[in-house]
Amino acid sequence: MDKHWIFFLLLDVAVIIAAARIGGAIARKFRQPAVVGEIAAGIALGPSLLGLIPGGIDTWLFPSDVRPLLGALAQIGLVLFMFIVGLELDMRLIRGRERASASISLSSIAVPFALGAALAVVLYPKHDVVDGKTIEFLAFALFLGIAMSITAFPVLARILTDRGMMRTPPGVFSLASAAIDDIVAWTLLAFVIAVISGGSPLEVARIVGLSLVYAAIMFLVVRPLLAKLITWRDSAGRMTPDLLAVILIGLFLSAAVTDIIGIHQIFGAFLFGAMMPKVGAEQLHREILERLEQVSVLLLLPMFFVVTGFSVDLAGIGLGGLWQLGLVLVVAVAGKFLGAYAGARVSAIPKRQSAAIAVLMNTRGLTELVILNAGLTLGVLTTELFSMMVVMALVTTVLTEPLLRLVYPDSVVANDIAAAERRLLGVGTTSRVMIVLPNLDGTPEELVARHRRLLGVGAGHDVVLVALLPTAPPGTVLEVGIPVIPDFAAMASAVEELNAVGSSLVGPTSVSVLCRFSADPVADLTQMAENANPDFIFLDAADIEVATRLSIAPVALVNETASADDEDTAVVCSVDDSRSGRTAILVAASLAVADVRRLVIETSMSRRRLAADLQAVRDRGVEVDIVANVKGALGQRLPLVVSASGTDPAVGIPARPLVVVDNSGTSEEALGDRADRLFLPRSSADSTPSAASSTTASSPEGH
Repeated sequence: MDKHWIFFLLLDVAVIIAAARIGGAIARKFRQPAVVGEIAAGIALGPSLLGLIPGGIDTWLFPSDVRPLLGALAQIGLVLFMFIVGLELDMRLIRGRERASASISLSSIAVPFALGAALAVVLYPKHDVVDGKTIEFLAFALFLGIAMSITAFPVLARILTDRGMMRTPPGVFSLASAAIDDIVAWTLLAFVIAVISGGSPLEVARIVGLSLVYAAIMFLVVRPLLAKLITWRDSAGRMTPDLLAVILIGLFLSAAVTDIIGIHQIFGAFLFGAMMPKVGAEQLHREILERLEQVSVLLLLPMFFVVTGFSVDLAGIGLGGLWQLGLVLVVAVAGKFLGAYAGARVSAIPKRQSAAIAVLMNTRGLTELVILNAGLTLGVLTTELFSMMVVMALVTTVLTEPLLRLVYPDSVVANDIAAAERRLLGVGTTSRVMIVLPNLDGTPEELVARHRRLLGVGAGHDVVLVALLPTAPPGTVLEVGIPVIPDFAAMASAVEELNAVGSSLVGPTSVSVLCRFSADPVADLTQMAENANPDFIFLDAADIEVATRLSIAPVALVNETASADDEDTAVVCSVDDSRSGRTAILVAASLAVADVRRLVIETSMSRRRLAADLQAVRDRGVEVDIVANVKGALGQRLPLVVSASGTDPAVGIPARPLVVVDNSGTSEEALGDRADRLFLPRSSADSTPSAASSTTASSPEGH
């Protein structure tokens, strides 16, 4: 390679990266996915814009002998991207909504496929010759049908995240349907490519047979081996260079095998990603994606956009081709919308939500470009038709955001989330407590054992189990929508684990679960409490800083390690006459009522007034003693102590089993009124629905 090639290669890479970043930033300014601007930038560097400038600046900047090198880099970027698409594919997303998702997915493929095949009848006479070779109508029709049926999984995920729709019914169903869409559409495309590449029925049969053998080896041999990656990563404590090298070697070998078979390297990359372990591998996924982003998103994918742009000549469409472009757009938009809408309505999804699903399933973006480039490489698409299809991919993706806001505005998003949480939480007839588990590391049995005291406070109450999952640190957010799907899968796993913990609890009147990703626990717990309307929030003692900043509801900090005889002794409440002290009395009373244990209150408050305030507790069969000093009142047993103060200054966590921090307005109510509301028997008629006005992310199983 001479210096001429090296100079222009390095220059081109720099120009392409700069154009992609600028294009992505502009797209985000207009509330569009960054990939829209990056694709547009790639097209602009081709004959559609740069090529229109007199002097041949496009051929100077991108000389013919350098373009193959850019094409090679683009193919590597494409392989990495398809691996990411496969990595995102997690069938846990479908669990609990199989029928509706299958209905939406299959109808959103069948209808546009049929319309695309019908469109082929009109367009075939105009585009039947590619590079002097006549293409078969069957190949042309099949490919056009597939191209109309694609939904861009990563772009869809990014739009859902940006709109806060990951927990809404349209978001959940569209994402689950897109997962099925991926499997069906890529399988169909593999078959179509086999037909196009094979030619004769015997050759097609050979390609299909080899593809099935390859898929069987991946499922039966490679998949179990890849499952060991979790153990490897966990033992090292991080993603090591050796581990990443093993993954990349497997990825490129898989892509090479499918290329040899004759079904394009993108399928090998996609299937290898799909075979990666999913359960318990969320951290592994994130680390893989963080590393690949540096190479794929910043460097290699922009090469793919530009190489695509070289083949797009918008001026070449001409006025005579505008009616063809119009037909392509109508078939693409109408086919996908009608198909997805019909599938949703058949599944009894409301009209507005069905329309939102239909709009979301119309997202195409980068995934469509992958399909179109495969068609261009196989010689199925003319340059003119390829340009039209690229415009279609851009237009449908750009239209998604404004159409979605039209049919499913932000106010409706908030109302749907609130309604889902109300259904999830239900209307209870007893007091409600919100228990926040500090982490979900371990099996449900281990969690129950580790947080015995924290979970035990729910006896006799409606319990809302809450988990706040960590988000990626600021600055590590990926740009192709990528950590969204692994995160959603992690959310599904967390919900399953919370449900398993909840089902093992003895004593609560009901158990529901809420889960969300959180970068600000105080704000997120506040939103959750607004929906759940708990009487108390129970936190692990280590979360004392969060407790002191919460004002939505009274907070009790539970120290699992503090010494106490939880089961056999009285509950002791040692407090002063403060708002936290008065709330601590109610927390202690709730523990005593649950186990019908003696309640001993050590306080300077008026004994007569306190006795009157706690009459509802006595009516529940609890012996209440109000003393000035607990010494001698309990014998030699170490009590379960509830207090309103008492932190260990060395570590900053409460030293006693339970410490109450109450910064809420609730504590300003009369103690007797609060006790009556908590402990007097209540009927369903007396219950009021919990407020649900926020956009808290709840369990996906609740929709």
